[in-house]
Amino acid sequence: MHNPWAHKPWWCQPWSIFLTGSLLIAASYTWLGAWWILPAIPVLVWMGYFLVVWPRLMSRYLSDAESQSGVE
Repeated sequence: MHNPWAHKPWWCQPWSIFLTGSLLIAASYTWLGAWWILPAIPVLVWMGYFLVVWPRLMSRYLSDAESQSGVE
């Protein structure tokens, strides 16, 4: 299996995405109280895409590109 994170800079690694999203949600809870869920929804969608969906798509893309080029 290919590591899609090897192609990304340090600020776009899983730990930095998770940390940034968590801090944004915590800050919105601190500033907005019960309304924290409004900014949390798009942040959770962003985190879900980049931590779950994108790695699967990129890994599949890298596997397909490798198999088409004939490199093992």
